[in-house]
Amino acid sequence: MKFVLNEEQSEFARTLDRMLASADTPAAVRAWSAGDPVPGRVLWARLAEAGVLAIAVPQEYEGLGPLPVETAAAFTELGRHAVPGPLAETVAAAALLDRLGDPPLAKRWLPGIASGECCLSLSLPASGPYAVDGDCAHAVLFTDGDRLLLAEGLGPVQPSFDPARRLARPLGGTLLATGPAVRHAAAHAGRWATLATAAQALGTGLALLERTVAYTKQRAQFGVPVGSFQAVKHRLADTLIALEFAGPLLYGAALTLSGPDIAAAKAACGEAAYAAARTALQLHGAIGYTAEYDLSLWILKARALRNAWGTPSECRAQVLEGRPVTPGSV
Repeated sequence: MKFVLNEEQSEFARTLDRMLASADTPAAVRAWSAGDPVPGRVLWARLAEAGVLAIAVPQEYEGLGPLPVETAAAFTELGRHAVPGPLAETVAAAALLDRLGDPPLAKRWLPGIASGECCLSLSLPASGPYAVDGDCAHAVLFTDGDRLLLAEGLGPVQPSFDPARRLARPLGGTLLATGPAVRHAAAHAGRWATLATAAQALGTGLALLERTVAYTKQRAQFGVPVGSFQAVKHRLADTLIALEFAGPLLYGAALTLSGPDIAAAKAACGEAAYAAARTALQLHGAIGYTAEYDLSLWILKARALRNAWGTPSECRAQVLEGRPVTPGSV
């Protein structure tokens, strides 16, 4: 079996790449980190128009999906361009509401997700105690055992490896649903969130590699580009191989939506992105971790996504032992 995109899926990804390349996402990321969501919401609306959110919503609720492979392709481009916001969490919330089997509740939220009018954050046991970007979302959902609740407020924003991932604990809660179906739907949503996060990590790693290759062609030492040095070539080749091996795992997991497959993809994509960040930092030198330099946005994101929705060790444990992913720090 070939875990590669078909022509239609590839064109969808290329279209997103072209759109985001002209959108000045670094400015939106910096504004989001500072608590100004307006540029990010403008970008969110453009993504919704392109169908990025609709592909995770069933057709009966004005969506186009659910289409996990297309979601993985789209989120790879979102990671490549460092798009801010609770995108993975919104997709996971759509999966939860769809799987829950509560038509009134689904109708309340899913059409808005598909159109981009509704931005949700979601906190589940697999994501730890915090909701990502809850202060910039229209609503925050979270589970407590067999109960699904709508947060009535949020605690103070906590620091994250990535300043554009604003973390806060949900407070209070209005009961939306209860029963065993909530637990099953939450597990399903967790798989979607992990898949989307793995795709974002892969895209982040690809962007870091692309920027680093370009930089090593420009930076010169001893009168020649540093990219011509054998040690540099080997480091870049190792980074490329890790990313190339992670890609098929991601799309294979999107085909099966199996927990162990998704965990394997998340571990591979997260580690490959983190390795790409280390390579980028080493080959750029001190400028690589200068906050004013755009590369730092991707470096910080790679570190955060590596642990979000399951650390590499937790994901490997799920693959080897078949046990659920436990919370990790983000």
